[in-house]
Amino acid sequence: MDDLISVIDWSRAQFALTAMFHWIFVPLTIGLSLIVGVMETIYYRTREENMKKITQFWMTLFAINFACGVATGIILEFEFGTNWSNYSWFVGDIFGAPLAIEGIFAFFLESTFFAVMMFGWKKVSPGFHLSATWLTSIGVCISALWILIANAWMQRPGGMEFDPEQARNVMANFSEVAFSSTAMNKFFHTVLSGWVLGGVFVVGVSCWLLFRKSNEEVARRSIKIGGWIGMIGILLTMWTGDGSAVEVSKTQPMKLAAMEGLYRGDAGGQSLVGFGILNPSKTLDNDEDPMLFSIDIPYGLSILANHDMKSFVPGINDIIDGIELTENGDTIHGISYDERIALGREAHQALRDYNTAAKAGDENAKTLAAERLKANFEHFGYGYFEDASQAVPPVAITFYAFRIMVMGGGYLLLFFIIALLAVYKFKGLLKNRLVHILGVLTIPVVWIVSEAGWVVAEVGRQPWVIQDLMPTRAAVSAVSASSVELTFWIFVVLFSGLFIAEVSIMIREIRKATKQEILNR
Repeated sequence: MDDLISVIDWSRAQFALTAMFHWIFVPLTIGLSLIVGVMETIYYRTREENMKKITQFWMTLFAINFACGVATGIILEFEFGTNWSNYSWFVGDIFGAPLAIEGIFAFFLESTFFAVMMFGWKKVSPGFHLSATWLTSIGVCISALWILIANAWMQRPGGMEFDPEQARNVMANFSEVAFSSTAMNKFFHTVLSGWVLGGVFVVGVSCWLLFRKSNEEVARRSIKIGGWIGMIGILLTMWTGDGSAVEVSKTQPMKLAAMEGLYRGDAGGQSLVGFGILNPSKTLDNDEDPMLFSIDIPYGLSILANHDMKSFVPGINDIIDGIELTENGDTIHGISYDERIALGREAHQALRDYNTAAKAGDENAKTLAAERLKANFEHFGYGYFEDASQAVPPVAITFYAFRIMVMGGGYLLLFFIIALLAVYKFKGLLKNRLVHILGVLTIPVVWIVSEAGWVVAEVGRQPWVIQDLMPTRAAVSAVSASSVELTFWIFVVLFSGLFIAEVSIMIREIRKATKQEILNR
């Protein structure tokens, strides 16, 4: 058992490492592809040579980042087979479909036109080159769409049926998998956040050029484009974030409770913790206050989750106990986690009985076992737990990551307001060294905010790899902990080297711009 737990922990750590490294590159690819497309469109309409050179500068930085994103993404997909083979067997027919579509269509689209975009300036017509640039950007977004559909299905599984003969799930309704509200919300929220990151990157690098008093025209024009795309992105990201909160409240209430450090809901409307410090000694079975200190927004969580200031939002203990409240405040005792665990174990036993009957050739027993399995399958994942506490996500990580994401988003909104005011209204700010430094320092801030969002999404749904259907402990491959640990450290070295290489190459390109006028190249 200790070795199994160690395998789970190291496999999770390795996947988290790969995913978070991959996410360093993906949102910048999404954001820069759009910004480059807008810049080249301006050049195409005006035929202004300076705009072409500005576009080519940012396109070079995009290309460096694009290559690193591809490398880490391929490794990430391989890990489903090497580290999570039980998961791949259990739901491979469903989860593999969007990944296959992404590889066959989206990846080939973006990689094909990427080559034309980078090397076709003098080989194809301006119109065709512009089309290649936009098709690359569209390909990047389509690629993100299918990957996020796969991820959203893990958060909200549907469109499948369990086949006891194969002991795996098979696709039953492709549209339910591909076009669920969770998938669409996740797609727009993620892509729009990429606009934000791309906008910050362009504004931040432009601030560095201004700080070095180099390529000032390039910097000012870039800040205008990056600032507007970032501003639109952050406003729409906040809007889709509201939709995501509603989705989470419906489909993953335990995640929402963990995001708030909420153990018992308030029947009169639930406040939102604007800022708080969790009580580390709080547990499921004690009555201590979950907060050492907090600044609350009255009715905020009820409004966020249900758009109703008086609505009941269940806490961790409420969900475990199966407690819900009606609009009149009456308590409803639904199905508790202990009952879910019992029903999950009944589903496991029904599957074992089905296999036994199949080996014995007893068709009647097979039919009865299949009926029992189907009746209890929605609780199948809970059968792996020994007690309800194992179904609770890490509260502290989820709580603090959520606040980093939200407060960071508020800061980024203010950042874009300042950037646009500086470039349009108060132009003297563009000569202020503190403003330049603020722009540069915001580049790592936006990545911290972006990564925090994924921590909320993925850590907040633990211990599930597929919500309510398969916990992480049941998904791992039958490998030794030592082998996973070894590859973890190998990946640390490789990814660190890749990251250092990317940053070094980008810095070299940016330094070249500080020593040579881009518009004179």
